[in-house]
Amino acid sequence: MPRESPRKHRIAAEIQRLLNELLLAEVKDPRLSAARVSAVEVTGDLSLATVHFNTLGLDDDPLPIKEAFEQARGFFRSRVANSLQLRRAPDLRFRHDTSAKRAVELGKLIDDARGTGHTPD
Repeated sequence: MPRESPRKHRIAAEIQRLLNELLLAEVKDPRLSAARVSAVEVTGDLSLATVHFNTLGLDDDPLPIKEAFEQARGFFRSRVANSLQLRRAPDLRFRHDTSAKRAVELGKLIDDARGTGHTPD
């Protein structure tokens, strides 16, 4: 099994930081105003970066946000290439991160399970 590259992790973290900065400061598409990049995974050869995003509202529909990311893909990719000074910028793929919503749902299930158990007198 190949060893994980520290460079790969540094680049992924830098891409995440850069994309979040761009979302806050430069992106003008209102669909992306409620989006944040939660994680980035980069392939070993740095040719592909999977960008996981979440929404500030847990019940927000992620489809328009994903479409906005897809439309702005070239903008994000060129900014990543310029900032990181890579020979070839990774292709960006966008995926909705549902972990926060799942965590809230699990928390509710745990609370419900505790409430249905035996209560002390």
